Amino acid sequence: MAAESKGMRGRQTVRDMVLSMLAVGFVVWVGYLFLPHDADSDPVHVVEYKVAAATAKRAAPYPLLAPEGLPDKWRATSVSYRPADQNNGKGNAWHLGFVTPSGQYAAVEQSDAPRDSLLSDKVAGGQPDGTSEVAGRTWERVQGEKARALTAPTGSGTTLLTGTASYEELAELAQALK
Repeated sequence: MAAESKGMRGRQTVRDMVLSMLAVGFVVWVGYLFLPHDADSDPVHVVEYKVAAATAKRAAPYPLLAPEGLPDKWRATSVSYRPADQNNGKGNAWHLGFVTPSGQYAAVEQSDAPRDSLLSDKVAGGQPDGTSEVAGRTWERVQGEKARALTAPTGSGTTLLTGTASYEELAELAQALK
C-alpha cells in the first residue's frame, strides 16, 4: 500500500509541475501580446538643443559654437553644458552629440580646459593626422584608436569635433558651426 501511495504521489507531482509550467507559460504569452515590440522602430532618441545652446552661450567664457542649418538627417541625441565648478576640474564644458546621416556618431566638444587634456579625454590614443580647411579655418586632424577628431582654438577654449564619423562628416559639422 505504501509503494502504491509513493508512485501515485510521484505522478501527481509531475502532473502538478507540468500544469504549473503551462499556467506560467500562458501568463508570459499574454504579457508578450500586450508589450510593445516594434523591431522596425528607430531606436535613436532625438533631443532639441537650440534652447540649451542659447543658455550655454550666455554662461560660457569662450565663444560657444552650435550648428545651424544642418540637414534633418543629422539627429541630435545629447546636449549638456557643465560649468567648471560642476565638472570635476575639467573646465567649462559644452557637449552636443549627433547621429550622422551615415549612422555614425559625431559630437561638438568645447572646453576651456587645456587642449591636450580635452583631446586625451575624448580621443583615446589620438595622434596628429594632418589638417583640414573648413570655412576659411584650419582644423587639426587627430586619429585615435576608435574615434577621430577635428580641433581648433576658440577664444580661450578649444573646439573638438569628434566621433566615429568620417573626416568629411566632421567637416560638414564644422561648416555649420555658428
